[in-house]
Amino acid sequence: MVLIKEYRVVLPCTVEEYQVGQLYSVAQASKNETGGGEGIEVLKNEPYEKEGEKGQYTHKIYHLKSKVPAFVKMIAPEGSLVFHEKAWNAYPYCRTIVTNEYMKDDFIIKIETWHKPDLGTVENVHKLDAPTWKSVEVVPIDIADGEQVAPADYKAEEDPALFKSAKTGRGPLGPNPLPCRPRRYS
Repeated sequence: MVLIKEYRVVLPCTVEEYQVGQLYSVAQASKNETGGGEGIEVLKNEPYEKEGEKGQYTHKIYHLKSKVPAFVKMIAPEGSLVFHEKAWNAYPYCRTIVTNEYMKDDFIIKIETWHKPDLGTVENVHKLDAPTWKSVEVVPIDIADGEQVAPADYKAEEDPALFKSAKTGRGPLGPNPLPCRPRRYS
């Protein structure tokens, strides 16, 4: 079964500003989750160039055994909690493929991302054929809309609508949270 969803997230920053934050966040997450044979293992992190596309290629292995409840560890077959991520980051376009050797061809997640300087208005950004595009579920995500977060999951200290940046002077977000050119994620 193939599911195709397009998530549109409009952020109050330029695509260039987002790129810097994204690179930092990915590096920090990898560093914080690595060690002791668990977490993220980076096999490759190197520049690539293919068919005119230039960027950074990474191959990571996510070891998740320590991240699941004990009863899951007991019933999970060997190798089922190990995921491979291969990513080609040619910003503003990125492609990521996640696989699991235990599930082989029965499990693959393909994520294609375009960062666009718009309000999420470009239709069919990946230029899919008409029948495929018709099956795509478009999911707009408004980071300033507290209604999109379940009350049990809400934490005021993590609410982007309440955050005020001392460095840039931006925030808090309001009904028109676009102080500069936004970017689009799908």
